Amino acid sequence: MSGRVSRSAVAGTAVAVLVATACTTGGGESAEPGGGPRITVTPAPGRASVPPNTPVRVSVEDGTITDVRIEQAAHEEPAEPGTARPVAAGGGGETDAAAEGDLSEDRTSWVSDWNLRPGASVRVYATAEDGTGRETEVVSQFATAGVDGEHRLELAANLPRTGDVVGVGMPVVVTFDQPVEYKRQVENSMEVTSEEATEGAWNWLDDETAVFRPREYWEPYQRVSVDLRLAGVEAAEGVYGTRDRRIEFEVGRELVATMHVPDHRMRVAVDGEAVRTIPVSNGKGLRRFNTTTSGIHVTMEKYATLVMDSATVGIPKGSPGYYRLDVDWAVRTSNSGEFTHAAPWNLGNLGRANASNGCTNMSVADARWFYERSLMGDLLVTTGTSRELEWDNGWGFYQRSWEEWLEHSVTGEPQVTDGSGTPGSVHGDDL
Repeated sequence: MSGRVSRSAVAGTAVAVLVATACTTGGGESAEPGGGPRITVTPAPGRASVPPNTPVRVSVEDGTITDVRIEQAAHEEPAEPGTARPVAAGGGGETDAAAEGDLSEDRTSWVSDWNLRPGASVRVYATAEDGTGRETEVVSQFATAGVDGEHRLELAANLPRTGDVVGVGMPVVVTFDQPVEYKRQVENSMEVTSEEATEGAWNWLDDETAVFRPREYWEPYQRVSVDLRLAGVEAAEGVYGTRDRRIEFEVGRELVATMHVPDHRMRVAVDGEAVRTIPVSNGKGLRRFNTTTSGIHVTMEKYATLVMDSATVGIPKGSPGYYRLDVDWAVRTSNSGEFTHAAPWNLGNLGRANASNGCTNMSVADARWFYERSLMGDLLVTTGTSRELEWDNGWGFYQRSWEEWLEHSVTGEPQVTDGSGTPGSVHGDDL
């Protein structure tokens, strides 16, 4: 998006009217006879119950737009603990996303990039100037429709969380509290920005969960922010987001572990430098469930101690292959039960034979070393087995090629993480 000319003032505070030869308040069009530029603002002044996904438009005759500002006064709710932090409409130095917009090349029209807040009193301040320096300001006021509890789209969970330091393969995973039908508008409402710009795109695991991954991996040692501009976006018929969120995390060093299963070794590199070779024992490969998966694994979580019960992956007690083990220094690499972990009972096979139930067994010392250095989002690339990691098994998202990933994005276009905006419109159709 280009041509952004303004951001909103602090909601609920007084705004100084610019010096002008023609100035009107409470209307959507300047009305000074023969008095400089004529400005029109839509939605029309005085309207009530405007759908919040309606764009704000400003146009001018006999002049060019010099400034557009939007104020929104709406009830702010406290954030739930553990979610992405809310972005206020003004206070504390925050800006109102609705005030960002696209200015036409000839500077005679402006359209807001983002939606409005439900249940808000909205003021639009638009200023234009003609060729003689004559200036006009219009102040237009209207109100957006409110949303009741069952029609409110809320963020239920997100990973990473604000403040996390992650590996270079880390996806952004956001889960909503109800199904999203209008995925295109919601995708376009979620903007990812990184210090080292790259391309990325969203895919949907289901109707509630969206995942962003970069084209390749993140560059290490950089900050990334995710602006979930959900306020006013329509997720389904009559269902709207009510507040914006922001996630801020850091990409740390690059850790990549590689493993050709028949070699019984895992090699770990940090920032491209080999730092350790670990003797391992992987899955027996006698059945599907005990075959280690080949593919690009992204580490998900880790536990100093963990009870591993095969019943949690579909092998109940009494079934062939059932197991229940207490393990230490476990790092999850899939949702089908794969971990790297200590296996002192399997020492004789480490570096020699594959004898596990599908996990990557290590000595206690090696497992602890890997555990202590692992971040959520690190990479484990495995080859040499007959079972391929599914793209939606854990965070196997890089199992889809970039072309496949982009094809499965609802927008079908990449999002460049340089702060330039998202691929398409967040507004409702025909609004």
